[in-house]
Amino acid sequence: MNILDARVRLPQQFREARLSEMRNEYVAQYDAVLQVRSTMAKTLDDLIQEMKEAGVDHAIMHAEYEFGEDGDALNEALAKVISAHTELFSGFGTISMEHFRPMRAAQQVSRIRELGFLGVNIQPAFFEMPIDDRKLYPVYAKAAELGLAVAIHTGINYSRIHPIRNEHPLLLDQVACDFPELTLIACHGGWPWVPEMVAVARKHPNVLMDLGGLSPRYLGVQGAGWEMMYRLANNLLQDQILFATDWPVFPLKRAIAEWKELSIKPEVLEKVLGSNARALFSKIKAEVKKNDNT
Repeated sequence: MNILDARVRLPQQFREARLSEMRNEYVAQYDAVLQVRSTMAKTLDDLIQEMKEAGVDHAIMHAEYEFGEDGDALNEALAKVISAHTELFSGFGTISMEHFRPMRAAQQVSRIRELGFLGVNIQPAFFEMPIDDRKLYPVYAKAAELGLAVAIHTGINYSRIHPIRNEHPLLLDQVACDFPELTLIACHGGWPWVPEMVAVARKHPNVLMDLGGLSPRYLGVQGAGWEMMYRLANNLLQDQILFATDWPVFPLKRAIAEWKELSIKPEVLEKVLGSNARALFSKIKAEVKKNDNT
């Protein structure tokens, strides 16, 4: 089985902001829940070794903008990593969210395309912006125009200074209605609003979900809140779920083992662990190529 991790993070070693410089209000609860201070210290070499041990053939590395870093610098750093390891990684760039300016963001999306990335990663809730904020529409429009996907943080965050209401998946419904051409990826799968997330995905075939940063076994735990997605993963949603770990937040080998322990049909498991992502990214590459020729 060819396994593709649809979302790993650009290692901290390539980012300007170090953990010691991050706001304590942001990090404290994340550290209590996910032990980020230790996992974020993992390096690119650690990731490559974990991929080898887990049997992951390829990963999509995201330059996630969270702490007021230089968005352009994150994209350039990501480009260098990918150029050195083209067989292992593809990329999703990012945009500067602090002191947000729509035109600057749209220009960054264009640069993301120039760098050969497959999409854009945004986390607007960390900057007090809802997913459907009109200031973000130039980003969505430019990504749609260029054939790029947009990955968006949805569901709970563990920062005690950023409300989760801005990450509700119903906000994604509005964006999908306004941009039916745009591929949207709901990172983290919208929990705790799973029924709403499922409804949005059923309505919009161009909305996909990755469950990165989560323990997959909870999909099959009664009362964990994933019942509807788990039930439909075997049928109606089988083409819209992407395997992701949000490495280094969640270990690759454990994530794969937990997916394989679920009551997922073998042909569906193959889609989740790789085929869906490969089909999506082949589609993006074809769309980009078409745009280049027009």
